[in-house]
Amino acid sequence: MSAARLIHTGQVIVDLVMPIERLPAPGGDTLAMDASFEVGGGFNVMAAASRDGMTVVYAGGHGRGQFGDMAREAMHREQIDWLAPMDEERDTGFCVALVDQAAERTFITHLGAEIGSRDVLHRLDPMPEDHVLVSGYTLLHETAADTLIDWLGKQPGPLSVAFDPGPMIGALCPQRLDEILRRTTLLSCNAEEAQTLTATDSIADALRALPTRTRAPLIVVRDGPRGCHLLADGQQHHVAGFDTRAVDTNGAGDAHTGVLLAALSRGQTPEQAARRANAGAAIAVSRHGPATAPAGSEIDALLAEQPNA
Repeated sequence: MSAARLIHTGQVIVDLVMPIERLPAPGGDTLAMDASFEVGGGFNVMAAASRDGMTVVYAGGHGRGQFGDMAREAMHREQIDWLAPMDEERDTGFCVALVDQAAERTFITHLGAEIGSRDVLHRLDPMPEDHVLVSGYTLLHETAADTLIDWLGKQPGPLSVAFDPGPMIGALCPQRLDEILRRTTLLSCNAEEAQTLTATDSIADALRALPTRTRAPLIVVRDGPRGCHLLADGQQHHVAGFDTRAVDTNGAGDAHTGVLLAALSRGQTPEQAARRANAGAAIAVSRHGPATAPAGSEIDALLAEQPNA
């Protein structure tokens, strides 16, 4: 594991994933073709970073009960440390994810102990080489968001803050979003999120407008199989993706972000780290499941097989 840590300030929850043919009409019913419980939320990014050799700690909450047990077991398996004590009053929350035949996903989330342990942040002492990851989901919750923003503002020295706004970016409080963007040193998002953030209609326009929304020295915009775009210290670069047969894109962005941070923590350049992250995401989408990020050795193998990608 690298000396630099990924400190994840988001939430680990449990997903109940049920594939269905189509959503039923109001008051109706339908049969799921399958059902499985998977640990998700912030876990996917943390697992990706840990599998690529980065030390990872979880600063969110976790509760007493079956879902909390699942979350802790999954984090233990991935060598992820958790900092907060177990909430004795509540279980970890869960999300029902309905996936229809058109691959559209409908989510119903029940919040739990993952939101309630924000005081752990004030016991943290980040080192200059650490990366603090902020999830847009945290900004959806007023108390958690305000606690996080307050903590970031009280840090005595420079702090590496990676921000992944996520698909709910359009629902975020503009003031809290601006507060986080002012403190962001690495913005990692996909093309749709970049366009929402900049109120533009194309990725090209979004790339031109992003420096007006954040002064982050590194901006990474994921562009699916085409790879990603970098804005590094005012210079724009495109880093090509890798040939792969995608079977499940769920969690691809998480894999990309986790591998990117792991590579940067080892001193790789933004271009090198982005290329490695593209390889990690390409492997992830070739597998079914949410936490499909590869091991570091698998990424090394793909980079060796496609050296010109």
